[in-house]
This record gives sequence, structure tokens and C-alpha cells, in this order.
Amino acid sequence: MNEHHFIQDEWKIIEEGFDPSSVRASESIFSLGNGKMGQRANFEEDYSGDSLRGHYVAGIYYPDKTKVGWWKVGYPEYFAKILNAPNWIGIRVIAEGTSLDLARLRPLSFRRELDMRHGILLRRFTVVLPGGKELAVESIRFLSMADDETAAIRYTLTALRGTIDLEVIPYLDADVRNEEANYGEKFWQVEKNIVTPAGGIIQVRTRKLDFRVSTGITCDLSEAGRKKEMSSWQRDHARLSRSATLTLKEGEKAVLHKFAVIVSSLYYEPDEMPQVTERKLKAVVDRGFDRMLQDHKEVWKRIWQEKDFVIRGDLAAQQGIRFNIFQLQQTYTGKDERLNIGPKGFTGEKYGGSTYWDTEAFAFPYYLYSGSREIARNLLLYRYRHLPKAIENAKKLGFKDGAALYPMVTMNGEECHNEWEITFEEIHRNGAIAYAIYQFTRYTGSHEYLFRYGLEVLIALSRFWSQRVNWSEEKKKFVILGVTGPNEYENNVNNNWYTNYLARWTLQYTLESIEHMRREEPESWKRLKTRTSFRESEETGRWQKIIDNLFLPEDPKRRIFLQQDGFLDKELRTVDELDPSELPLNQHWSWDRILRSCFIKQADVLQGLYFFEEHFDTATVRRNFDFYEPMTVHESSLSPCVHSILSSRTGDLERAYRLYLRTSRLDLDDYNKEVSEGLHITSMAGTWLALVEGFAGMKIRDRQLFLEPRIPQQWESYAFMIRFHDHLLHIRVTHTGILIEQKGSTSLTLYVQGDQHNLPPEVEVSIPLKI
Repeated sequence: MNEHHFIQDEWKIIEEGFDPSSVRASESIFSLGNGKMGQRANFEEDYSGDSLRGHYVAGIYYPDKTKVGWWKVGYPEYFAKILNAPNWIGIRVIAEGTSLDLARLRPLSFRRELDMRHGILLRRFTVVLPGGKELAVESIRFLSMADDETAAIRYTLTALRGTIDLEVIPYLDADVRNEEANYGEKFWQVEKNIVTPAGGIIQVRTRKLDFRVSTGITCDLSEAGRKKEMSSWQRDHARLSRSATLTLKEGEKAVLHKFAVIVSSLYYEPDEMPQVTERKLKAVVDRGFDRMLQDHKEVWKRIWQEKDFVIRGDLAAQQGIRFNIFQLQQTYTGKDERLNIGPKGFTGEKYGGSTYWDTEAFAFPYYLYSGSREIARNLLLYRYRHLPKAIENAKKLGFKDGAALYPMVTMNGEECHNEWEITFEEIHRNGAIAYAIYQFTRYTGSHEYLFRYGLEVLIALSRFWSQRVNWSEEKKKFVILGVTGPNEYENNVNNNWYTNYLARWTLQYTLESIEHMRREEPESWKRLKTRTSFRESEETGRWQKIIDNLFLPEDPKRRIFLQQDGFLDKELRTVDELDPSELPLNQHWSWDRILRSCFIKQADVLQGLYFFEEHFDTATVRRNFDFYEPMTVHESSLSPCVHSILSSRTGDLERAYRLYLRTSRLDLDDYNKEVSEGLHITSMAGTWLALVEGFAGMKIRDRQLFLEPRIPQQWESYAFMIRFHDHLLHIRVTHTGILIEQKGSTSLTLYVQGDQHNLPPEVEVSIPLKI
């Protein structure tokens, strides 16, 4: 897909013209979801060209047996895969005896629109049929945000030239497979295939773990404005369909409404699921397409009233952030603490749809700052519920006494990633989880979660770090050996600065939290000590010793922190010395060559400076940024946002702006040449952070809100909302001033450009922007 393949528009993603080579990429870009399920933008009608068909149901996965070259002790038995669920969108059309297939009938015109304001996918195209007849097709699709177990399609056929004979066959197909299946096996087996007065229903069951999904469809058809009767339902083992033949005179239309209900055993008992599906099918038919659509639009209206980020004067930047927010909101709604956010969300199979450290490091602050406290709390509870599994994961690797290693990749708390340099070595994920607990406590000003749940997690994490370090006689320091940091272009290194710093900080934060709980809730602390078998004097003494003596690699000459012990042994080059044809490196260089190079996949030292900026002065941040940025290829989607934030905070707005565009349009412009595999959902939260923490300079210190707004010269203004404690703040920044509207019911004190401001309830204040 070429850069700027899509037409720029404030509220829409628009594709004009049909290019078979970009079908997979567009299927990702135009994906829809509603928190409980997601659908790639596959065509309803037959398509024999290259396509990745995908419909995914939240929380439903398959333990696909691990496939590796050779087994290592500690490897997980499976890689969890989100399942390609039964295909509910299918509508086969036979026109003048020819299957409507855009791989065979090249369209005269083709337009696809993702309406982000309303959460609707619209597609229109025109084809020439045998004999020169012309047929126009329009499809409108949505996955309801108002009732997240339902979806609907309005499919319109118009005879533009000549009288056209048609057969229309809406169907439900459970004979589906995952493209990324380690052994090529199908993950589903059909349990029930039934026809009811409300419609056709197929219930499938996973071949392992016994998850069930029940999918029901029903439809109505009109021909030239008159209701058209359809055939009775036809069934075979994994498919349900019905059909109708019709003849459209020139200018006449046929309109098919197709409704779907998708329910899972995550919410219902398997035996009751067909009845639930039937009941909900009746309800959607009674409601009708237009009313369903209106209810769906109302939800999106409420979302955008609080979530929108408005940029004036820069269409590419505006389209980028709205696309990112749209995808985040339709991926995770925060209603269920058992669910989390996969790096691809519901848009593809890569990464299995599982949870990574991306959630805590990037997605969590977006939901914390922009949503309700409960949504962010549910993300933390997801990890708390998995603590026993994290302890079990660590035990498999030889750790003991309640030490926890959270998985790099998981669905249910078990580790299911099978690349040794990540599974065993990318242990910094433990630190990201600790940081999210700290972030939640600092931002909300409440210790309820910390005392009730979070400290138990922190103790288990600190026990891991205490056992993972070892004493170096040569250095006379504790060291952490054999790790991989966020920069996965260095594996099995010693003393990764980011990992070591996080480990030390986690130990310190745990000690501080213990002291706080002992002081504030002594009886609760006693119960927690008993529950965790905490040997207070022994364990806290060792932790403090590690804090005081943990090695952090530095270069005193350059006055920078080192990625790891051996980084300066590399040939230090900058990205601008590379031949552009060699990028991305991971698609052109051998892994051996990448590992020996200085080139950085994503922010590593800089990730730590982003997390803990208040620990360092601006000159230190700038020195490290100026050293590492020129060597960073940003071949991780999680990288540009951190660099953009640090560029803003060190005053380099032009670089911050360029990096913001890269992160906000990463998928729209396919910078990393991989959008066909799915979107980068978790990095989209980083895009929002690049704006709010970067350009707007939002920080929390001592439970106080600070803003240091800056504005790129390319923009006229920008505006957004955040929730801080019980206050909803609308903030608008121009080149001359900052306008803050305080919508809370009590007064709020905050700091803008270093000055304290006290905002009474329901007030709007204007503050000049300092040059």
C-alpha cells in the first residue's frame, strides 16, 4: 500500500478505486469492533483473491500447540490464538449467471468509507456484467455499540443498465480456520446447527478448552420496494443459507437486511446459548435496521463528546488521531475485567490476540486519563486475578517463595510465548505492571486499589527481582544478566539499563508502599503479611541492599546511560547512513546482523527516561535523546510516540511533530509495511499520549496536575478532554493562549506553565501562552 493511499478527511477514512494488491491492508484499516467482537473489512460477497477473513470474539481463544525447532525447559505448551469465528457477513450474489467476485469482475468504480463519527463501514462499487449490463452495490455495516452482541448489514443492489437476473444467498459459515495455525488444524467443531422461527443458528465449540460461540442470522429482502419471500433455510454440517431469485429492471433496487447475534460461553451457559441467540434475533428484527443504527450512533456520539481530540489546520494530523481513538474505543470498553487489549485488537491474527506489556506501558494511561477510574481499575484487576499464574510461571523457571513473573504473552495468566529471547529474557514486563499500579495510585489519589490488591502484586514482583539479580565480585554490584529490553534488536545482554532501573524502582516503590500501608491500615498489613508469608525483616533488608548497590551502566565521557554493558563495543552508526532500500531492517537483514548492529528497534533507555522523567534534569534527557534517536529505526510501533513525547519536553517541536505524524499515521500510511497483518492498537494509545503528555505537557507530581502546553507551528489550535479525580477538563491550546473549562462540582488546583491556578466548579479560564 502506498503512502497516503487513503483520502484525507476529518471524520472518514476513504479508499477510492480498487487495488487487489491492497485488499488485505484495507481489510485491516476498515475493521470494526465493539469491545466484545471485531470484524475485518472482508467483502460480503465472494472474493477469490488474496484475503484474510477474520471475525473475532473477545476472550475466546485456542491453545495452539507450540511449534519450535527444539524444546527448552520452561517453554509454554501452547501459543494462545484468538479464533477466527464463524463468518456471519457472507452474502453470495449470482448476477446474470456470474458470481459477483471483485477478483474476477473488475469494478468500474469502487469506494469504501470508514465513518469514524458513527462507527459505520460503507462500500459502493459498480461492475459490468456479461452483455454489458451494469450493477451497483452498496453495503452498510456496523457492529452495535449499543448492544454489543449484535451486528447488521444493509446490502443494496441496483440495476444501472439493463434488466438483471439475480440470485441472492445470505449465509452463515462455521467452516473457518485461522491462517496462523501452527499445525494447520481447524480449531472449531460444530455442536449445533438449527433453524428456529427467528432465524438460523450455528453453535461451535473449541476442540480444546470447550469455549462455545453461538451465531445466529436472520434477514429480510425487498425487490423494487416490495417484500420478497426467500427460500426455506438450507443446512449442511457447518453452513446455513437461504436464497431468493429476482429480476431488477433498469433503475430498480433490491435491499437485503442481514442481522447477526453472536454470544459466547464467557457470558452464558452452553446449554442456554441457542435460546439466548434466538431471543436476541427476535429483538433485533423487532427493532429494525434503522433503529439499531440510531442506537449505535448515539453511543458513538457520547464517546466523541468526551474522547475527541480536535486539531485545527492540519488534516493529516486530525485524521490520524481520530483513527487511533476510534480503534481504541471499539477494541476495549472496560466493561469486563477478564478482557484485555491485544496488540492487533480484533483486526488480525498476528500476536494471537493476546495481552502483552503494551497494555500497561501504553494503553493503560490512555484509559486512565480519558476514561473512568473503573475502566483503568479493570485493567489492573486483570493482572491481579492472574497473580497465581504469574507465580506459577516464575516457579517453572526456578524462582520460589512467591516470586512472580508475569507472562510476556497471555490470555489466562499462563505464559504462551515461545521465543526464548522474549519468553525468558524480556522480564522488563514485570516493571511495567508495577508502574501501572503506581500510575493509577498517583493519578487517582486513592490507595484503595494499592492496599487491597496492588501491594500483593508488588511484593511478588519484588521477590522476583530479588532472586533475578546476582552479586558481581568484579563490579562489587548487583547485576542482572541475560535479558532483552524493549529494544528487541539486542538479545541476551547484560545490565540493560532500562530493566535494571525498573527493577530498582520497583523494589523501592514496594518498600514505600509497605510502609504506607503499615501506617494507614496496620491490621490489613498484618493480614497481607500472613497471606503472602512475608518475611519482613529478611526480605526488606535484601531489597534495600539491592536498591543501594544495583549496577546501572553509564558512559561518563558522553554522560549518557548505556543500553547495556557492551553497547559501546558496537560500530556506532546513524540511520541516515543506511540505504533506504534496506528498511525496514527486519525485512532485509539477517537476525545476526541486526543483533550486532547499533540500530535500535524501539525506545529503551528513552522508555525509562519517559517513565521517570522527574528523576532526571532536562539536560540529561536531551543528551541521551540526542545520542540514541539517530540510531533508532522505529521498527516497533511503540517507539515513535515515546520519542515524540521526549522531543516535546526538550523543546524540539519540529521533531516531535514529525514523530507524532509517524505514530498517528503508522497504519494509515503503512510505515512498517505490515498493516495487512492487522492494526497496531496498543501503539495507538501512545499516539494520544504524544499529544497529551507531549504537546500539552501533562504530568502528575505529588498528586497535582501540571500542564506545559506547546503547539506545533503547523497547527492553528488543538483541544481535548481529560478526567482528573472527579473533574472533567476541556483544554484548548492556541498560539496565544490556553483555555481550560473545569466541569467538576468542586474546586481544582492545577499548575499551568509553572503557575498555580485555582479553578472553581463550572468555570472557564484563559491563560496566555508563554513564548
